Amino acid sequence: MIKAGIIGGAGYTAGELVRILVNHPDVEIAFIHSESNAGNPVTDVHEGLIGDTDLVFCSEYDLSTIDVLFLCGAHGKSGEFWQEHECPDTLKIIDLAQDFRDESCGYVYGLPEWQLSKIQKASKIANPGCFATAIQLSLLPLADAGLLKNEIHITAITGSTGAGVKPGSTTHFSWRNNNISTYKVFQHQHLLEIGRNLSAIQKSELKDINFVPVRGDFARGIFASVYTECDLSIEDAFSLYTNYYKEAAFTFVSGKSVDLKQVVGTNKCVINVEKHGNKLVINTVVDNLLKGASGQAVQNMNIIFGLPEDKGLKLKAIAF
Repeated sequence: MIKAGIIGGAGYTAGELVRILVNHPDVEIAFIHSESNAGNPVTDVHEGLIGDTDLVFCSEYDLSTIDVLFLCGAHGKSGEFWQEHECPDTLKIIDLAQDFRDESCGYVYGLPEWQLSKIQKASKIANPGCFATAIQLSLLPLADAGLLKNEIHITAITGSTGAGVKPGSTTHFSWRNNNISTYKVFQHQHLLEIGRNLSAIQKSELKDINFVPVRGDFARGIFASVYTECDLSIEDAFSLYTNYYKEAAFTFVSGKSVDLKQVVGTNKCVINVEKHGNKLVINTVVDNLLKGASGQAVQNMNIIFGLPEDKGLKLKAIAF
């Protein structure tokens, strides 16, 4: 049995992580840390877990008693955590923040569709960002074939949970409901990992990546629409994508248009490719809290412990 600990247990990603792990047949949650909620039942915060767990948030823990640690704190907190704590030699780490996505300090970037063999040998995983997951899965086959030769244009819309649990002026229901807006246009922080990784895969610098993030008036999910000039026919493009992802546990290429209800509540990524003139259009959908965060974190955990990638992750889509 894998013993797991969670740091930063009060956020959305931690809640989804607990929801998966309490039902994982090979995992026992040893502790869930939250300084502000210490002593309170986990279900006081993650109310959807009522009946699933009796765990209580803690303020103290012992890293030597667990096999894997999930870091679910805010960006920047993971680096601070390791300045204050010593990591046991045998401990596996899966960090959901962006602190080590540049693969510094021995971390491996945890996108299984790209780095499966490296993840299998790793003890420290930097889990990808949610937008970064959807966008990189949209473009990995083209980068691998050396076909990202022109500017890339991306419009991607995300649910309000992508902004985290802390309330803000753009997350209140009265503002977000029946409303859409852009933010961090061409400057989103996930562009760093997207550009770095795709350039490494293609072994050449990319042209501009023009990314327009959009706030959606729904709670969860990401719909990314990506296009770039490409000489491939639609038949060759579809073949390229299906061959690239034929062994992927959770990424599927569809011959039909995609929508969020195909993936919300699951660890799936579903991709559709279209050709319009000289432009290849790739539409990709993921659940930002699952394949974009906690589901992928558990997928990475499964890999590093030698379990099937889908162990504990056969989650069903919310159909209606």
